[in-house]
Amino acid sequence: MCAMRKAMTIAGSDTSGGAGMEADLKTFQELGVYGMTALTVIVTMDPHNNWFHNVYPIEMHIIEKQLETILDGIGIDAMKTGMLGSADLVELVAKSIDRYSLKNVVIDPVMVCKGIDAIMVPDAAAAIKKYLVKRADVITPNTIEAAYLADMPKVNSLDEIKEAAGRIKELGAKCVVIKGGERMERDEAVDVFYDGKEFKEMSAKKIYPSYNHGAGCTYSAAITAGLANGLSVEDAVAQAKAFITEALRHSFELNQFSGCTNHAAYKKSLK
Repeated sequence: MCAMRKAMTIAGSDTSGGAGMEADLKTFQELGVYGMTALTVIVTMDPHNNWFHNVYPIEMHIIEKQLETILDGIGIDAMKTGMLGSADLVELVAKSIDRYSLKNVVIDPVMVCKGIDAIMVPDAAAAIKKYLVKRADVITPNTIEAAYLADMPKVNSLDEIKEAAGRIKELGAKCVVIKGGERMERDEAVDVFYDGKEFKEMSAKKIYPSYNHGAGCTYSAAITAGLANGLSVEDAVAQAKAFITEALRHSFELNQFSGCTNHAAYKKSLK
């Protein structure tokens, strides 16, 4: 009998299937990890109003029961966070990490939506900065989120990414991965990994055309799966970079409003 490693995601549900816990669970499965989820919100899209997103939060006591099911009832080898819509929920996550002495904690500080550069829920963002950064084995902000966490006006260049990574490391995160992505004005998508000792640049040529809905969730989920499987942080991040690159290379149009990364592409590329 083969015992699978187990991972938990504390995240929202993207009804369209491209991001959130749907992306997380698909990624876990592709990388050979048994996935479980504590659902925080349900997000729907309005096909009659330009795919407008509606967010429906899950009641706190229900989230607590989900965490109890997973952490008291089963146990995990790694975990990640996704959309945390309130300061109270962020504090609950922090308390759960401490109570269960959770290891391999990946914090994806979801503070902005695709195409929007403003912080969605300021109170939750402030709580993530206060409570979760210092509990992160790996934190994976994009450049907008990195600027917020590092108290910088902007993070656009490679030098600014490295400065932000250093500042976030000083807040207590063990390792920082800042996703340069498409916001950087260069031909390559450059991510920077920093463990407090050295900066490692990971680059891949930008893929056009590609659909990147759910890319951030998928990337952090792939890191989580790697850690659950016993990889070092650096190796887990490298595998995740390869995973998301293939997922973007083989992304596809979902409808006239959106398209998604292809979570099955990485495994196929290895054959």
